[in-house]
Amino acid sequence: MRALSGWGVNDLNGDLAAGITLAAIAIPEQMATARLGGFAPQIGFFTFVAGSVAFALLGANRHLSAGADSTITPLFAGGLAVIATSGSPHYLAMAGMLALMVGLLVALSGIFRLGWIADLLSVPVTTGFLAGISVHIIVSQLPSLFGLPAESGETVRRIGEIAADLHLTNPWSLAIGLGVFAIVFAAGQVSARIPAALIGMVLATLGVVAFDLKNRGVEVLGALPNGLPAPGIPTVDFQDARALVPLALLIAIVVMVQTAATSRSFPPRNGQAPDVNRDFVGVGAGSIVAGLFGAFAVNASPPRTAIVAQTGGRSQLSGLIAAAIVLTLGAFGGTLLANVPQAALAAVLMFVAQHILRWRIAVNVYRQAPGEFALILITMIAIVILPIETGVAIGIGLSLLHGIWGSTRTEPIELAQVPGTSVWWPPNGSNAGEQHAGVLVAAFQAPLSFVNADRFKRGLRDLIDARSDDVKLVVLEASNIVEIDYTAAQALIDTICHCRDKGAVFAIARMESLRAQAALTRFGIADIVGAERIFHSVDAAIKTLDPGKPQPQEQDGIG
Repeated sequence: MRALSGWGVNDLNGDLAAGITLAAIAIPEQMATARLGGFAPQIGFFTFVAGSVAFALLGANRHLSAGADSTITPLFAGGLAVIATSGSPHYLAMAGMLALMVGLLVALSGIFRLGWIADLLSVPVTTGFLAGISVHIIVSQLPSLFGLPAESGETVRRIGEIAADLHLTNPWSLAIGLGVFAIVFAAGQVSARIPAALIGMVLATLGVVAFDLKNRGVEVLGALPNGLPAPGIPTVDFQDARALVPLALLIAIVVMVQTAATSRSFPPRNGQAPDVNRDFVGVGAGSIVAGLFGAFAVNASPPRTAIVAQTGGRSQLSGLIAAAIVLTLGAFGGTLLANVPQAALAAVLMFVAQHILRWRIAVNVYRQAPGEFALILITMIAIVILPIETGVAIGIGLSLLHGIWGSTRTEPIELAQVPGTSVWWPPNGSNAGEQHAGVLVAAFQAPLSFVNADRFKRGLRDLIDARSDDVKLVVLEASNIVEIDYTAAQALIDTICHCRDKGAVFAIARMESLRAQAALTRFGIADIVGAERIFHSVDAAIKTLDPGKPQPQEQDGIG
């Protein structure tokens, strides 16, 4: 139990305070999130308990809180709704199997140290994803907030139906929802440690009882069954399980992205780097346990994790304390929740929705990188208009394309020597630099791979051909070439041959990457260039291979 290592009795007070505060915040949040996914509220309690206990046993981060999360709930709820009727036994079984799949994928990613997967989503794409999820949450909760009939189907169509039904608004439900939202929002401006959602839910419940609002059309939860769920493997057929695989992959990526972000935001106190892979194991195990007990997939929660850190939590004992409180309520307190109004839970989720909407980041991206702002809009629109899992897949694809775009646009550039130094730098208007007669120093500022191999070859050939009358030595300044794949290796060999056909010597300088050096040997490029023409600096290459000096005889049979 690494998250409890080094714990002492002096840490008990902090963990106890953090655990009680965490439970107070988690109770309404987990109920609302379960309801968002089409589950009974107590299923959210069991999801939280599964995530908290599993992470305390297997995770590394001392503060991280795992449980039901509104980021992934609309994602799997939308995907499952295509296969099964929301709330049906088939739906619950599919959700449990999906939790097992997601948990297995996330845990195995941690075991095999695949934490780099968490970096697949860029900040603009993640911002657009969360904006789209926020819209889904808001639209799904508007009927409960206004006391309208429940809607289902595509988001755009649901918006139209809600607008058409606004004349049926129940003013009591709307007042309850707006009141709870105002309490949570106002408390958040004072301190995130205030359990405002629980306070609002309690006040709303007291209002329902005191003014007999059930008879005024206010919808309530009703008495929840007491007891604990029995463990077991969800029963689904092979076709259903196979249909869940793409959805499980998408959710697993989102869980890993959010878990890594949470873990890195609350690093260990000893200054060491966070163990993201170990945290993947803990969160993945939480989903597996949740699936075995009839609940749904869990995720790391940045807001709840922040609460644990801010209220003095010293270890995962705070999560276990919160889990014990929530489990007790789920097992024995069903009747206490009978008069909780649905509008109060809708208000909690509406607050969560506006909280995950990263509008400040969106504004900064718009100001500083307008091109990347388009990624935010495209991802958000795709998630809102298309089936949500399709929108997420588009977002991941956009993120990957964005990541390789810079490499595909990289061109070889000619360098010039900064006067009076050994530094070779791209020339600019204020400082053109110095050139050496008969010498071309070129750089490529990206990894060499199949996505830019042809651009590299054509660009370097053009630089050589432009000075074909006088260039006698071509030096590739390779400090930024950290990798070379097979396609790029063939392009580099072709370029060396072209250089020699023009009567020039080809040399490589400052190839610092060990992977790139290994590629030179693996693809035979080191033999073609010659070990005596691979240097630690551009100056050394020029001094050794001065075009004015007689050069060794070139090898035959190159290429």
